[in-house]
Amino acid sequence: MSEGNLLFTALSCALFMALVGGVSWLKTRGQAHTKDGYFLAGRGLGAAFIAGSLLLTNLSAEQLIGLNGSAYGYNLSSMGWEVTAAVATIAMALIFLPKYLAGAFTTLPQFLGDRFDPVVRRMSVLLFMLGYGLVTIPSVLYSGSVAVLLLFDVPGLTGLTYFEALVVTVITIGVIGAIYSVFGGLRAVAVSDTLNGVGLLIIGVAVPVFGLIALGDGSFGEGLATLTSEHPEKLNAIGDRDAPTPFGTLFTGMIFANLFYWCTNQYVIQRTLGAKSLADGQKGVLLSGFFKVLVPFLMMIPGVIAFHMYGPQGEGGLGTIDEAYPRLIRDVLPFWMSGFFLAVLLGAVFSSFNSLLNSAATLFALDIYGPARGDKVSDAQLVRVAKIASVVIALFSFIVAPLLYFSPEGLWQIIRVFTGFYNIPTVVIVIVGLFTARVPALGAKIVIIFHVIAYGLIRFVFDDVITLHFIHLYAVLFVIEVVIMLACGRLRPRKEAWSFTPRAQVDMTPWAYARPLAVTLFSCVVAVYLLFSSVGVASANGPGVLFVTLIGALVLGNVAYWVRARVRQ
Repeated sequence: MSEGNLLFTALSCALFMALVGGVSWLKTRGQAHTKDGYFLAGRGLGAAFIAGSLLLTNLSAEQLIGLNGSAYGYNLSSMGWEVTAAVATIAMALIFLPKYLAGAFTTLPQFLGDRFDPVVRRMSVLLFMLGYGLVTIPSVLYSGSVAVLLLFDVPGLTGLTYFEALVVTVITIGVIGAIYSVFGGLRAVAVSDTLNGVGLLIIGVAVPVFGLIALGDGSFGEGLATLTSEHPEKLNAIGDRDAPTPFGTLFTGMIFANLFYWCTNQYVIQRTLGAKSLADGQKGVLLSGFFKVLVPFLMMIPGVIAFHMYGPQGEGGLGTIDEAYPRLIRDVLPFWMSGFFLAVLLGAVFSSFNSLLNSAATLFALDIYGPARGDKVSDAQLVRVAKIASVVIALFSFIVAPLLYFSPEGLWQIIRVFTGFYNIPTVVIVIVGLFTARVPALGAKIVIIFHVIAYGLIRFVFDDVITLHFIHLYAVLFVIEVVIMLACGRLRPRKEAWSFTPRAQVDMTPWAYARPLAVTLFSCVVAVYLLFSSVGVASANGPGVLFVTLIGALVLGNVAYWVRARVRQ
């Protein structure tokens, strides 16, 4: 990249980022002084901000490069992590969110403390804080910085060594991302996420369009014809047992992994807890589910285009699968969009980073510091402590993140499986807690201790003996731990049945069309899998009569359900 091109990219990137920062400041000034204002955006987030923030919180540089790399090297089977998440958003909108908002909870551990006891609350906070602080936050910074280095050759442009450039990039991204979280609270995070989300959707559409035009030697239609007629197996999302994501895992552990992430993970659900009404929360959550259904088109098709343009890995093609997306961006994205793309990429990284930072600070202030001080702590003190905690956690992540460079294979393996230490027990405890009344706190404590020990032994001691796919393992542990909790409820039940105490602070009227839209969203999940299967575009002959018949049945079923819902209204 020439000096002039570099200057244009930097200036256009800075201009878009300044626009996002300015709008975020205007939307949030003076609103982050109270507890609800700082941690829950004053319980005033609308559907658009909730959906935009959920989208950007979930999607980052790791997905942009990783999903496209998986599509380039294998097929579309890894879309299972993204598309089936839409089912979890349905559960969140219809089952979990009404309970959370009715109880006016600020954090998930607060709910667990209400349902069980303060010890369970502290144990869950400990799991979240260790996961966020030691692994998740540093890994987001590291993966985002690596993406910037790969896409824009920062070492070559600056003259720094790779590690020096990595450190500079980590600190730069971290400082800018932390500003939103530390000074603006959740509302600043949500507003900036929404604006960056619009940019991400624009880039998500532009890259495959420009890629198909390049693949077709200037013709979008020719590129699309090549994509669907040559190597159709690359478009297959029904993964076999050797695929990155076997299809069978969608019906076992994938369900519980997605339920954890979208229904019980503090840094994801916090923006839904700030909804100004139940209806707005449901709209925002379901809208984010539709965005997840679009992920294969926006973040995996470019990887398949790269396969057609550069050939298979190691056969004259790319050296590693992670080079697919950066190489395609450099080759097909117009120069005038480079600054905008860099701003969107950084925005995606900022989003995940500042959302994690905000949630970690929230957990510390409200579930550790607040309960320890009792009634003596004011809103101003809680906000001040949260800001201090954010700074400390950010500085710690600046130290840890670059260290991932020195042992990427071992640490990335830990990153990949570490969430397994606390995702399944969290889901088990929340589900059993919501739908039973006599299961005691003892059951939750046993499950947390059992899971940490059992999962650690299976993954790191007996990994050569127990070869079950780790996603299937989630399902097995889920069943065992539910049995443990129900057994505790049977053998040592609570003396008094737990009853939910409504104390909602927002309008709890459900959105009239939440259920019909949930049916449509689920139908879209099914339709996407039909499209990217042997009855759809992954067939050598293309979609046939069976595909058209099945899609037609889905459409008719949706129309009938909506008509029925409209008549009832």
